[in-house]
Amino acid sequence: MAQQERALQTRRQLVEAAASVFAERGYDGASTGEILTRAGFTRGAMYHHFASKEAIAQEVVAAQIEALRPPRTSIRLQAAIDITLTYARLLQTSDVLRAAVRLTVEETSFSQSRTAPYQWALDVIENVLREADAGGELLPGTPIPDLAQLVVGSFTGIQLLSNLVSGRDDLLHRVSVMWNVLLPGIAVPGVLRRLDTHEERGHLLGGTQGDADAV
Repeated sequence: MAQQERALQTRRQLVEAAASVFAERGYDGASTGEILTRAGFTRGAMYHHFASKEAIAQEVVAAQIEALRPPRTSIRLQAAIDITLTYARLLQTSDVLRAAVRLTVEETSFSQSRTAPYQWALDVIENVLREADAGGELLPGTPIPDLAQLVVGSFTGIQLLSNLVSGRDDLLHRVSVMWNVLLPGIAVPGVLRRLDTHEERGHLLGGTQGDADAV
């Protein structure tokens, strides 16, 4: 077990080191030599876990799946809000997630499909919205697939704009504004009054990977 734990720790360190390089330099600007220097491992150690720089990049991109994990909230619309607030806060604090987004949006020689992470997000958000609809939280006739597209598309544009304007310093505020504008058109009044879109909630959730069951 100790050997397995060391192997997992080595793998995590390699991914984190690679992410810090990808976040700074992009995929094409990152070298395996710099990744190994930051991780403090030999080339042999890297190839024991990853066959190539691209294989490490694929694992970095896959980190977005964990960041999209729906939290345990009794009101499912709050879960949709919390996914975006948590993701936004992690973008401010996590090299791995920042690198994952950069690898997804930049035109580079990295060959993984750039649409996959957006499909992951769409699937998660649409599923949570269907749960909200089943629970009577949404206004009648709300088009769930269209709403999921709107949420993911709006959040994607907001985080890219925030990165350009403020280095994502204002991202939580922008996400809060997005929901404050969107929710009155989709949430039933009784649920709307109970939803928390404040950016301070993002600071809490971003430190707990979205596990807080606050609503």
